[in-house]
Amino acid sequence: MARGDVEQGRLSSRPSSRSLAPLSRILPFLRPYRGRIVAACLALIASSSATLVVPTLARGLIDHDLSADQAESLSHYYLLFIVAAAVLGLASATRFYFVTWLGERVVADIRKAVFDNVLALTPAFFEVTRTGEVLSRLTADTTLVQTVVGSSVSLALRNLVTVTGALILMFVTSLKLALLVLGAVVLIMLPMLLFGRWVRRLSRQSQDSIAETSARGTEILNAVPTVQAFTQEKFERREFGVTVERAFAYAKSRTLARAILTAVAFFTVFASLATVAMVGLQDIEAARMTPGLLVQFIFYGGLMAGGVGALSETWGDLQRAAGASERLMELLHEKPAIAAPAHPVGLPAKPKGGVSFEHVTFHYPSRPDSAALKDFSLAIAPGEAVALVGPSGAGKSTIFQLMLRFFAAQEGVVRFDGIDVADLDPVALRGAIAVVAQDPVIFSGTIAANIAYGREGASRDAVKRAADAAAASEFIERLPNGFDTIVGERGVTLSGGQRQRLAIARAILRDAPLLLLDEATSALDAENELLVQRGLANLMVGRTTIVIAHRLATIQKLARIVVMDQGQMVGEGSHGDLVRQGGLYARLADLQFGSAHPAEAAQ
Repeated sequence: MARGDVEQGRLSSRPSSRSLAPLSRILPFLRPYRGRIVAACLALIASSSATLVVPTLARGLIDHDLSADQAESLSHYYLLFIVAAAVLGLASATRFYFVTWLGERVVADIRKAVFDNVLALTPAFFEVTRTGEVLSRLTADTTLVQTVVGSSVSLALRNLVTVTGALILMFVTSLKLALLVLGAVVLIMLPMLLFGRWVRRLSRQSQDSIAETSARGTEILNAVPTVQAFTQEKFERREFGVTVERAFAYAKSRTLARAILTAVAFFTVFASLATVAMVGLQDIEAARMTPGLLVQFIFYGGLMAGGVGALSETWGDLQRAAGASERLMELLHEKPAIAAPAHPVGLPAKPKGGVSFEHVTFHYPSRPDSAALKDFSLAIAPGEAVALVGPSGAGKSTIFQLMLRFFAAQEGVVRFDGIDVADLDPVALRGAIAVVAQDPVIFSGTIAANIAYGREGASRDAVKRAADAAAASEFIERLPNGFDTIVGERGVTLSGGQRQRLAIARAILRDAPLLLLDEATSALDAENELLVQRGLANLMVGRTTIVIAHRLATIQKLARIVVMDQGQMVGEGSHGDLVRQGGLYARLADLQFGSAHPAEAAQ
């Protein structure tokens, strides 16, 4: 829970605007659809104009002498009412279609843009940001933006046009009564501005707490077997309940603020209309105003009152959407810690896979006081196979991280084929590398799609050959749908060994000049390990290979083994040489092979 609290604190400490300014960041997503925006605006003006015509028609009907010879004139007013109603209906439908389409389209574009940017961020970003937080912004926050673009903004503009038009026509109808209403409008705007800031702050806090809830839920649901194995269901239910209640508390405060704002706005508006009606009746008695004129004015007053009341509600939606767009734009404009240089150096047409580390020192961003590598140097020739051995925390995985340009060294140089990796486009560099992780990621699609993941468009024959080389075909062919079997989220329907063999097949199919193996056979039984070792041996021919190994039996035949401890190289040589030399490697060999191993002689 502490980690979630740290993340939530980090987000809350970010400065947030107290205005609607963050909504302006959505404008670039609207520009490609200017034509539809213009059509929606024209429809909006037409519907508002049709609405404003109705009070004038009502005045004509009321002030007309209802004698027989006026029947034709009344029919004229009736036809005008029908035309106004038709314009209002058609224009409203047109506006609804275009603004709803815009809302859906813009949110789809924002989601894609944010996801594209997040996908380019390096692991350093995800060290301090939980996946659930990102997913919350991509779903809950974009839904709020969709509400605004596809509804609230349109309603706000329609009501603004109606209020403005009604106010102008009220001045035309009666200056005295219009001045009374104008004073009421000023009284309404003050609480809107004051409460709006409160709603703005509460909306940001509410969205942050929703994101925290999503992050917590995602984390726990991805670890249900562990939670149940350690009987922590009660604890996790309690902790999730705390985050849910915190989100509810913020939502309750935000709702209260909006309710107060709405109550103040409606009371002020209708109290002012009642005052206007009383003054208007006095003017009728004094023959300074006709009944039809008063009805017309009250009609306009009602339109303005409804418009202002709707604006007060829409204001809250805009405040919430401003907070949501701010959070989305934070993700959209987040810069990757590792970016391609302005003018990247191109890799050779056929990279050889040579690797070198020259006096490299590296600290992880989350552990700035502890060096993962200290003045580390290592050169690996093209086509050479090298094993990295050492206790946990020795820096072995860090070498892979730097080689893949997930992080950049603070000191020293990492080279690929003699080129400083800082001068390469990270995507081009990674395209020349195949990786098999100790805990491989299997996606929820088919087995064939998982094997072909690193080589888009690979043929089914190529996929089968890779599976054969990884000793995966024998279990794949026993599955109900063979290579078309759906493996479930994270490959949940497969055993650990089966997932490992699929990852190896994926690396074989990628056919890259540099192969990174992180204990690639750790989850295999003895029989399958032998088969996979043969496949890997064939794959390693002509390719540079770096192997992280904890089981020394898997790397005994390699000519070069690098021993690491606390971020430094402490030994190098073949298995036999290192055993005879004693030291860390000999102790590890003795622990794994026992006293029967030649390590005993070296002691």
